[in-house]
Amino acid sequence: MIASVSGSVKALQSGSVVIEVGGVGLLVNVPARVSAGLVVGTSASLHTVLVVREDALTLYGFESAVDREIFELLQTVTGIGPKVAQSALSIYESAELVSAISNEQSDLLERIPGLGKKGAQRVVLELHDKVKGFAQSERTQSGSWRDQLTSALIGLGFSARESQERIDQIANDYKNIADEPISELLRAALSGGTK
Repeated sequence: MIASVSGSVKALQSGSVVIEVGGVGLLVNVPARVSAGLVVGTSASLHTVLVVREDALTLYGFESAVDREIFELLQTVTGIGPKVAQSALSIYESAELVSAISNEQSDLLERIPGLGKKGAQRVVLELHDKVKGFAQSERTQSGSWRDQLTSALIGLGFSARESQERIDQIANDYKNIADEPISELLRAALSGGTK
């Protein structure tokens, strides 16, 4: 399995990105909100899943390992394939999906393209107990925002020291920094520490 991909962004579309790794351009299908945060010419690092089908090998990429796990978990539900799982992560963050499933809010899940009312009810039924561990791990992983941000800044060419200086600058700007999306924190760090 290809677990991660890091390299230069060569091309972007709403649902995919081409990342050059060692001179080879890999087409990675990503949720729309991920491709919206990428810029051609910059470095990117994605957690990936290789989906093998009879007629295709398709690489799916995500910002975090949790997103990748949710993507794989969604596909354990009867009738849900990678496209529906990816569209779920395009409109909801993994924490929102976990919350909707654990709180049995199938009406929120019905908004996912390709899922429908019965599919949403099936997701709640089949995953209700399985997502409890994710809800707890989301809370414990919130402390790792600093590591994720450091990794992203270093990937963009900052030294470790410069990365820490930028992170320290923005740490005071946010009341609940662990609740902020990494993309927002990265944007703030790149702009010199202003919200």
